[in-house]
Amino acid sequence: MTDPAYERRRMATVLVNKGVLRSPWLRAAVETVSRERFLHPGVFLNEGRTWRPVTAADTDPDDWLKIAYSVDTLTTQLDGHLTADQAGEPVVGVPTSSSTDPATVVGMIETLDLARGHRVLEIGTGTGYSTALMCHYLGEDNVTTVEVDTQVATRADVALEVAGFSTWTVTGDGLLGHPCRAPYDRVIATCAVHRIPYAWIRQTRPGGVVLGTVGSWPWGTGLARLAVGDDGTAEGPIVGRSSFMQARAQAVAPVAGDLSARTAYADSERPALMSPTVLEEWMPAFLAQLAAPGAQFVRAMDGDGSPMLYLFDPDKESFAEFLADGESWTVRQGGPVALWDDVERSLVAWQDAGAPGIDSVRLRVTPASHRYWIDQVPSLRWEHRIT
Repeated sequence: MTDPAYERRRMATVLVNKGVLRSPWLRAAVETVSRERFLHPGVFLNEGRTWRPVTAADTDPDDWLKIAYSVDTLTTQLDGHLTADQAGEPVVGVPTSSSTDPATVVGMIETLDLARGHRVLEIGTGTGYSTALMCHYLGEDNVTTVEVDTQVATRADVALEVAGFSTWTVTGDGLLGHPCRAPYDRVIATCAVHRIPYAWIRQTRPGGVVLGTVGSWPWGTGLARLAVGDDGTAEGPIVGRSSFMQARAQAVAPVAGDLSARTAYADSERPALMSPTVLEEWMPAFLAQLAAPGAQFVRAMDGDGSPMLYLFDPDKESFAEFLADGESWTVRQGGPVALWDDVERSLVAWQDAGAPGIDSVRLRVTPASHRYWIDQVPSLRWEHRIT
């Protein structure tokens, strides 16, 4: 029978070899905390069109450990309520909670630069595994974790207790932070947000760090590491790519219905300077969200199988429709905002500057706005006012 301790050491070695696990204290935590305890009652494995439920109770123990220490993201809830023990066969659904792949979890904790005595606020408890890793080093009294989903929070609280960590687990809206335990030295969010909530900044000590994923698309989002200043602002770089489920309160329903009806009346039509398919790449998608923060990129298929691409901003009642003509594209735009003009302007300036990476972007957060910029491209500055 496979030894769980062996599997933990093996996973730690994999994470070291990937270059994400560097701190001795964190390696000790990875080698001690049992990930499988935080996957109860089971997980859903992606089989393309369906999700196959797998539970510890109905799986060979060795196979279960291989799944638990596979260094993959493991989905633990679908559609806001369904768990693996409730599904006897493969099902369709949308993931709403998961145990994020350990490389991402460990990489984010390393980015926090934790030290003994730090008090941490975690937004998005999920399974509780990342909470346990931090508790192992900081102590259970120095970690506060907030989860919006009652079902998810209850399971995580039980798993943490079984693992020996009676930490501060809170059920509530993490976008509000948790002022009762403030101030914190570090805030870490394991969900994506459109903007960093100012409550997180306000509840962090000057000199502290807020780490969170910004963006509203499933891809093209960035991990912001912000240092909180004495003046109540926070500033720092986008340190790399990051992908998490949207915070429940900010999740946006996908544009659906008759797309041709939505784009029937255009105010302008012109050749596109670049292909809209560039938005399927990470950095262009991130820039598009900075240039048109309310827009959604929609991909569909025509009856003859040809691609149909759109940008929609429901709040601004604006759209851009892209029509392919061989290797070139035509863009039709309608509504008060010319969405593609704004996005294309940023993409052209970015390409002309040599296409710098996502870590070239900086963010400054104040009570009134989010300001993004790229130092080496003076024309690329975006300010999102908070209303």
